[in-house]
Amino acid sequence: MQAADVMTQNVITVSPGSEVREIATLLLEHGISAVPVVDDGGQVLGIVSEGDLMRRIENDTARRKSWWLKLFAGQDAADYVKSHGRRAHEIMTPNPITIAEDMPLHEISRLLEKHHIKRVPVVKNDQLVGIVSRSNLLRGFSVSALEASVTADDREIREAILKEVDENTGVMVDRVNVMVSDGKVQLWGLVENQQEKMAVQVAAENTPGVKSVENNLGFVPRGMGST
Repeated sequence: MQAADVMTQNVITVSPGSEVREIATLLLEHGISAVPVVDDGGQVLGIVSEGDLMRRIENDTARRKSWWLKLFAGQDAADYVKSHGRRAHEIMTPNPITIAEDMPLHEISRLLEKHHIKRVPVVKNDQLVGIVSRSNLLRGFSVSALEASVTADDREIREAILKEVDENTGVMVDRVNVMVSDGKVQLWGLVENQQEKMAVQVAAENTPGVKSVENNLGFVPRGMGST
């Protein structure tokens, strides 16, 4: 399996000028831990994570350091911008690592481990087309352990299911991930209620080429907002 087979396609993104409050709201509403920062052409400029936002909170609540502690701590202008910035381009991690759609899962796993990151944007022709997280990888490995490979037909089935869910069910497709191998579908992610869970399953079952559907969708925890 490759990145294209497991990635989340409808990626929630922000612009360089997005405000911190807006970013925090997006993370809460969509139950995600980071968002790519993209320009008008879809090129990935950086990533803003929960850690970047937490750094601001820690700055607001921590006591002022004495001059000698600041000296040895290496506080500099970049640290100041990261902890006080109000917009995405000021607090993001710039120039993040990206991967291509055809990168195998085992290589992605090694990449995440090597660089101590939890997710990596997927790009095609320098434009963002998806994102692969640790959870995407785990789901992919669970499928590939049972099936030898993913065919072009499987990828077409996956695209068709995601398109149907996005356009006709009312379900937030960015919370749903679809795995297809040998025509066998696994549904993962979060939905609002049992009706949405069944809607995604029906969309999958009605897609030509699908042999079976395993519905592993869970429900959005209470307190997580929706749009």
